[in-house]
Amino acid sequence: QVQLVESGGGLVQVGGSLRLSCAVSGSIVTINNMGWYRQAPGKQRETVATITSDSTTNYADSVKGRFTGSRDNAKKTMILQMNSLNSEDTAVYSCYARITTKQNSGFRVRDYWGQGTQVTVSS
Repeated sequence: QVQLVESGGGLVQVGGSLRLSCAVSGSIVTINNMGWYRQAPGKQRETVATITSDSTTNYADSVKGRFTGSRDNAKKTMILQMNSLNSEDTAVYSCYARITTKQNSGFRVRDYWGQGTQVTVSS
């Protein structure tokens, strides 16, 4: 069974840094696009960063220059390095991956989500 597990969230002061990790487990053929999303209380889910299979990365304007996303296809992991955090970054962060698996009937492409990790930035 394919699963995505995030780690690295927590409490940090304004101006601090955190590093989020997302690990893919299970039998897969390939990981296509990956990404990080966040949702703050009372707000809609926001795309933070997306990373293609060749590691082309796009960021939300609100995090450009502060966050850096990367992935290691061999290790099936994705990292989000978050620097210069501010209170607006407080949210539950979730990782996402579009994954191809081998089924008895052939290949299947499906979207998977992690359970989310809380990031809280205090002033």
